[in-house]
Amino acid sequence: MNSRDIRQSFLDYFSAKGHKIVRSAPVIPAEDPTLLFTNAGMNQFKDVFLDKGSRPYSRAVDTQKCMRASGKHNDLEDVGRDTYHHTFFEMLGNWSFGDYYKKEAIAWAWELLTDVWKLPKDRLYATVYKDDEESLLIWQQETDIDPDHIMKFGDKDNFWEMGETGPCGPCSEIHIDLTDDRSGAPLVNAGDYRVIELWNLVFIQYNRMADGSLDPLPKKHVDTGMGFERVAAVLQGKRSNYDTDIFCPLFEAITEVTGVTYNASLDGEQDIAMRVIADHARALTFAITDGAMPGNEGRGYVLRRILRRALRYARKLDSREPMIYKLVGVIARTMGDVFPELQQQQETVQKIVKSEEESFLSTLDRGMEIFGDITKEVKADNGKEIKGEDAFRLYDTYGFPIDLTRLMAAEVGLDIDEKGFDVCMQEQKTRARMDRKEKQLAASETGEWLWLETPSPTVFIGYETLESDASIVGVKVVGDQLQLVLDRTPFYAESGGQTGDRGVIEADGYSVEVVDTQKDGDMTVHIASIVQDRHTGKQIDPASIDFSASVSVQASVDRQSRLATERNHTATHLLHAALRKVLGKHVQQKGSLVGPDRLRFDFSHFEKVSARELQLVEAEVNERIREAGELVKHADIPYEEALEKGALAFFGDKYADLVRVVEVPGVSIELCGGTHVSNVGRIGLFKIVSESSVAAGIRRIEALTGKAAEELLWNEYQELQQIRQLLKAHPDEGVAVKVQALLEEKKTLGKQVQDMQLSVLLDKALQQLDSSEEINGCRIFTMHVPDAGADDLKSLGQYLHDRIGCGAGLLASESEGKVSLVAFAGPQAVMQCGINAGDLVKKAAQEVQGGGGGKPGFATAGGRNPAGLTKAFETFTAALQAVLQ
Repeated sequence: MNSRDIRQSFLDYFSAKGHKIVRSAPVIPAEDPTLLFTNAGMNQFKDVFLDKGSRPYSRAVDTQKCMRASGKHNDLEDVGRDTYHHTFFEMLGNWSFGDYYKKEAIAWAWELLTDVWKLPKDRLYATVYKDDEESLLIWQQETDIDPDHIMKFGDKDNFWEMGETGPCGPCSEIHIDLTDDRSGAPLVNAGDYRVIELWNLVFIQYNRMADGSLDPLPKKHVDTGMGFERVAAVLQGKRSNYDTDIFCPLFEAITEVTGVTYNASLDGEQDIAMRVIADHARALTFAITDGAMPGNEGRGYVLRRILRRALRYARKLDSREPMIYKLVGVIARTMGDVFPELQQQQETVQKIVKSEEESFLSTLDRGMEIFGDITKEVKADNGKEIKGEDAFRLYDTYGFPIDLTRLMAAEVGLDIDEKGFDVCMQEQKTRARMDRKEKQLAASETGEWLWLETPSPTVFIGYETLESDASIVGVKVVGDQLQLVLDRTPFYAESGGQTGDRGVIEADGYSVEVVDTQKDGDMTVHIASIVQDRHTGKQIDPASIDFSASVSVQASVDRQSRLATERNHTATHLLHAALRKVLGKHVQQKGSLVGPDRLRFDFSHFEKVSARELQLVEAEVNERIREAGELVKHADIPYEEALEKGALAFFGDKYADLVRVVEVPGVSIELCGGTHVSNVGRIGLFKIVSESSVAAGIRRIEALTGKAAEELLWNEYQELQQIRQLLKAHPDEGVAVKVQALLEEKKTLGKQVQDMQLSVLLDKALQQLDSSEEINGCRIFTMHVPDAGADDLKSLGQYLHDRIGCGAGLLASESEGKVSLVAFAGPQAVMQCGINAGDLVKKAAQEVQGGGGGKPGFATAGGRNPAGLTKAFETFTAALQAVLQ
């Protein structure tokens, strides 16, 4: 079977067993901040295993996109050097959520492998956990496996755990013996490519407690995972995953680019390089397609490491131009039927990868030269290790990831002082922290909560109303600040980038001005800065109020502030859609700030957004506003249903089973718990005010809406009219042309003034030159020119140099505490008297706490101590006299 048939037959087999075929989750786990990459099929079902979520089905099957290039599961170093490790791979899996268990899982796995796929039974081995007698018995009674091919192993190999605590259980693995003589029994779980694991059946039946004990779970689950590339190799009769039809098109493309043919040898350097490049190209393509961007931190840095590692191996194929991006189209063509997002994002991914390649290639050669110099020094001293500071220099200056330097070092028989590298890295981070202009100091809270009722989740009613009666649940006084928790509130607590509401909370005898609203778990905290007596209007100490006397209050949100915030929030959804339309589907929200006065939107993009693109984005948003479409808000719908509707979920948040969806029909649909206008026409106007870079691959747009946008445009219009009047420009005459003409005129006049000032200085200098001291026919000239700029001083010095003949001089000026010096010596003075202006100016500069130098005929210097000028002239004259006498 070809790889497509193998994948489909797996899905079809379990679908016939009542499993729902679910699509692969993205390789970037937006819902799980604990993971950089999706590394197993169970990741998208983690909430089910933790009993924090559910699915409308109890059996599932899929092929999951996975990456293992960081953290605990990291196969990066093994890629290319064996037959079966990858950074990116597919994991075929079937699941039972409290439905069937060990008997069905084992029997079905055996049936698929031996009856459907016809794998030879005498080459298959099953492993079980040492204490799992149930699984052992099932293998013996429910399958016809050779009893001698069932082996027991301990915790390391056959007990699966999600983490230090949480769901866990024994597992049963199926291995295949690929040795020629079927002698692989001793190699099971030995890490030998001749006997590899095909399928892992995990039986989740315990909960690991903090003290290490195991508690039985109320529901037992099955979680299986089979390496797609491995089973494809076995079914296609190949000894290596890289020899299957999954990788062959990539090797053909690499050959076309480099002229190097793939020979499938395990140890050949060029074959290893081609395997690394093919694997890494897949990892980059899938990760960037799913929203990751190469960068300097987190998963972005992992991608950058992978790409730079691939480029280093490309050098072994004598490739010195960008080439990885050329493989993206091959991957999209061969796998786009299963993962259509590859074809949708192909052009964007190619641009990103090519840009990264060009950036690193510009420094790769120089970095490799430096690496060569370092290794020569180490070997000359009979050393065995590259210093940590040298490895850090390669990282910091030339962009060499530490694992790339480690690889290159191993190739020449050297190690790296990785502890020293870590010290350098930590020192850099410490310096960065110390250099920040503003230190963030955490406020220490001194008060304690006074609970007037049993604490319970705050009921938010702010979608429907901005005013409500409520009861005080808890009170906290921190200095002159008051914090209140109500049983229900119309105040929106800051989350999802939307700032907390402001407003007023009133009771019988007092009122509080709410300046911010925050979440504390599932409770809403109203933060007040001013507490007033309702009768006198005077400010009062919150500590003097007896809150228990009356818990009933009236909560009112600042209507204008909320409406302005809603305009900005809905505008971010339109902006997101417009950016994806103009720049490409790779654009994903990476953060936002939505307040009443402005909006800020961070998004993934690999280059600066041009002025033309910004114009198109802004025009697109305003076009949608003019259409004045009604906003559709889907409240409390299942998460899966929201995704099926096409809702975007790029925020890295953890979503509940039921979610809220905000939709602008035909334009945008996103998971969002914020507040919005009912009709996009209420936004009024949208105006972008800035576009900038936040980090590598992350851009930021700031914008205004509604009245704030109108005021900005009106103020700019008024200012433009004032400029027009000052320039006496006609309405049909371009102001920019007028301003440009004035600037050119100013430049010309400035040059004329400069020339006149220099002419005056020249006349003065020539007068002094005629009366200057002579020693043995050589003139000694010094002149203080206090108002001259550095350029004027150089021009004056060059003029005198051309006219002094046999002589030398020193010019000096000072400005804002800095000193400029220019020394010169005529051609005769240099040739006949041996005068060197560079040496002389160095000596003079020492008197003004500076330095400099230059050629024998002309030299410059600078200093920081104007008070030393007199001494500088004396030192220059004395040094010159010494040469002449």
